[in-house]
Amino acid sequence: MKTTIIGSGVIGLFSAYYLTQQGHKVTIIERTNGDDGCSMGNAGMIVPSHFIPLAVPGMIEKGIRWMFNSESPFYVKPRLNLDLLSWGIKFYQAANKKQVERAMPALRDISLLSKSLYQDLAKTPNFDFAFEEKGLMMLCKTDHTFEEEIAVAKQANELGLKTKILNTNELHKLEPEVKPDVVGAVFYEGDAHLYPNQLVKNLKAYLEKQGVKFLYNTEVTGFEFEKDQVKSIKIQQKDNDNCHLSTINIQHLIIATGSWSPILAEMLNIGLPMQAGKGYSVTYQQNVGKNLNIPSILLEARVAITPMSDKLIRFGGTMEIGGLNDDINMNRVRGIIKAVPNYFPEYQIDMPKQEQVWYGLRPCSPDGLPYIGRTNKYKNLVVASGHAMMGLSLAPATGKLVQQIIDNQQTTIDIELYKPERYD
Repeated sequence: MKTTIIGSGVIGLFSAYYLTQQGHKVTIIERTNGDDGCSMGNAGMIVPSHFIPLAVPGMIEKGIRWMFNSESPFYVKPRLNLDLLSWGIKFYQAANKKQVERAMPALRDISLLSKSLYQDLAKTPNFDFAFEEKGLMMLCKTDHTFEEEIAVAKQANELGLKTKILNTNELHKLEPEVKPDVVGAVFYEGDAHLYPNQLVKNLKAYLEKQGVKFLYNTEVTGFEFEKDQVKSIKIQQKDNDNCHLSTINIQHLIIATGSWSPILAEMLNIGLPMQAGKGYSVTYQQNVGKNLNIPSILLEARVAITPMSDKLIRFGGTMEIGGLNDDINMNRVRGIIKAVPNYFPEYQIDMPKQEQVWYGLRPCSPDGLPYIGRTNKYKNLVVASGHAMMGLSLAPATGKLVQQIIDNQQTTIDIELYKPERYD
């Protein structure tokens, strides 16, 4: 079968990976040159610990307070935009206890499936991507945050996720070189991490060997329809200063374009509420004698820190809802850098130059759940988007589910809450 994927990010790549294993002939269309995917510079964390969606009670109030701090971890850029207003209303409606309780087991299931698939992939010969199962530390600077995170750990335990509550002395035994200055930590034993740059590079190389066709610098300009199916895609390919127009006939179509998915959805007359949440990261060489062993999240600052292969360490964070743009807000980056010595007094890092800063646009649905599934409007269209900060973490599971949906197989987990048209 011929399957066309729009989007060469990690979701599109894993969809192609599992489809090729089932004999599909895959073409991937990508509007860029393929070097700037959202997963290339992220924290590289595989996080079953992140079973609580972004839309939770109290987040609206907290977000409003953060908006007045230029270095805060969450920011919504005020602007007159009907899509943003509609998204905000849906976010508010989803931020309730009942919805969160429905979402938690669903996020657990897809996270555990993804981790299992990563474990399988890590055993594949010549496919190293520095996958390590060291867990994740939630570092708490204040007693209040520590108490809140202990309550979250209790919920995690009820969902079957293993946690440990650590005091300062226990934490220092695990991190003897950096000795975090915190009141305590929650250790999620089942989390893992990897080097995303290496993963994406290996996935692309594997898919090319399997005959997957990549169409880079190719813009989708429209679609043609026949009854209840998408018949073809109109594309514009850029070659130096020249543009070539053509049409691709399709059998199966997958939309995996992250924060740009609503643009394609509008062309397809499908509602897909989503906002782009910009995150930043900076990667340094590990300081000699100051090695961090276990990936950590500085909870009050919402900063993620991951030791990676090649003796690198990556600092990332912020959620900046500001639309599709290429701007780099150095105040947000400064907030990340300033937070580090508050938790690691002996770990001093310099403020990076703007050209050293990576950013990615995370596709955020209003309820914090991804869109995964076949659409009602078109029988041959599957959406795989809206993973927010967990695109890398949930990518293998999403790719596997996409393959199962297209091949009309029973999905490994229940995907009812992930329906693309749940807001229609």
